[in-house]
Amino acid sequence: MNRLRYPAGRARSATAVLTALLVTAALTPLTGAAPATAAARPTTAGPSTDRATPPQARPAATRTLSVRGAGPYRIGRSLDGLTAAGLIDSVAPGCGDVLVAGATGQWAGVILLTFRAGRLVAVGTATRPPSSPAGAGVGMTFDDLERIYGPRGALVHDEVTGRSAYLVRIGDRVELFSDHPIRDGVGYFEAGLGSHLAPSSRAGRAC
Repeated sequence: MNRLRYPAGRARSATAVLTALLVTAALTPLTGAAPATAAARPTTAGPSTDRATPPQARPAATRTLSVRGAGPYRIGRSLDGLTAAGLIDSVAPGCGDVLVAGATGQWAGVILLTFRAGRLVAVGTATRPPSSPAGAGVGMTFDDLERIYGPRGALVHDEVTGRSAYLVRIGDRVELFSDHPIRDGVGYFEAGLGSHLAPSSRAGRAC
């Protein structure tokens, strides 16, 4: 298995992003089970209903996250354009010129959007689906990813924290599967620009 040097701070950044996703987007648990009280609530239109929908019951359109983005959330789109289209739920400041935002519609509570300098650079999730086009996603082990991607992927390691992630390069973009802070395996899956996500591009950068 290929191993790359993984700069200190990336794993901590991934954990921070995961925390932001859970707080900002009010994610459904990984198991996809809706809260026990959900059946007692009246059905309403809009994002709140989507958040109560188990991942397995969501439309096929929300089942894939790739280096191009997810659904209407395409890498490179502007935050202003997505907001004007009614596709942004909330926005919170990140590090430096980074902003994180929640999605609306069928993607509400499913993905976290990362913008740098006003442009979408990464889309992430802590649930499955969505999965990558190859079928990889949250909940899998790194051995699973190795079997799926083979020589296309590499395990990257933070020598300071001991945390790991699995990186797949696709042109100038990447899929990054970060480990779970508590249990073994993938806890967060991001896809987007390698200049933002790839550990080698982060050397000397705070975020």
